[in-house]
Amino acid sequence: MVSNDGIMSEFYYTGTSKIINLSIEIGKKLGIVDSTYLRKPKTKLRKANRIKSIQSSLWIEGNSLTIDQVTDIFENKRVIGPEKDIIEVKNAINVYENLWQFKAFETNSFLKGHRLLMKGLIENPGEYRRQGVGVFKGSQLAHMAPPAWNVDNLMNKLFKYLSQSTDSIIIKSCVCHYELEFIHPFTDGNGRMGRLWQTVILMLENPIFEYLPIELEIKANQKEYYEALSKSDKSGESTIFIEYMLDIINNSLKKVINQQRGNLNDLERLVYFKEQYKELEFTRKDYLDVFKDISAATATRDMKKGISEGFWQKIGDNRTTKYKIVKNQT
Repeated sequence: MVSNDGIMSEFYYTGTSKIINLSIEIGKKLGIVDSTYLRKPKTKLRKANRIKSIQSSLWIEGNSLTIDQVTDIFENKRVIGPEKDIIEVKNAINVYENLWQFKAFETNSFLKGHRLLMKGLIENPGEYRRQGVGVFKGSQLAHMAPPAWNVDNLMNKLFKYLSQSTDSIIIKSCVCHYELEFIHPFTDGNGRMGRLWQTVILMLENPIFEYLPIELEIKANQKEYYEALSKSDKSGESTIFIEYMLDIINNSLKKVINQQRGNLNDLERLVYFKEQYKELEFTRKDYLDVFKDISAATATRDMKKGISEGFWQKIGDNRTTKYKIVKNQT
């Protein structure tokens, strides 16, 4: 079969209005990230979001360690807990701290990621399975993965799609995540690899994705996560899962932008407001509606600095005071 862009592929989805609309929303939020100081979160937030990503992804797979325990391991402190869970966290920290070493569209790099993530946890990490596997919910078979003899073929097709398709990076990341769960190329670690590799791919779109805790949003919507996988399996295409993941990405971006916005200094707030506010005129209350975490006194100081820096001009006095944005300011 041939997909719309001429690439031989079995990885199909339908371009629904939901996919289109969510893609547009994500694009707008990435525009906010790129036009302000939000592209690289500050050190404290980067660390916190990375820990959330690791703990959430492993929690989905049954790891019992808490955020505090994962933080302690991150800081090389002694933690009491199941040895397997501690190894999982240490492996994940090593991988997530070195995300830029991976090449998103290269099979060998993908296998290296699995080898590092599953080191000391399974036999032959970084190698495709040689036996059949099924995904169970309780005693019921939820998904029977393709036979082992076809794994290498399916994975080659997936990475050919990733490297050659004209689909957007964000869509590719969602298709890849779904297909890794469907193919189940390894004896163990498929779920965490699907989430990890989606992040590796998304980083090609924007560096913000290195620090975006998408896994935390999945953890909070775990039931819907498995439902989307199941419905996509039954439909024979990844459309429903793509819609789910785009919603997850959109919500994650919204939350991290709000997080970071509260950590901006005064000049960064001025740049952010001027770039994003849609009207030419505004009041101090409008400014406070955008920066809900600052005080009225801080907003007043920002208003004065905005005038001195040439970002806007003051109009009126006292209760009628407004500010007019100077559009030619760079």
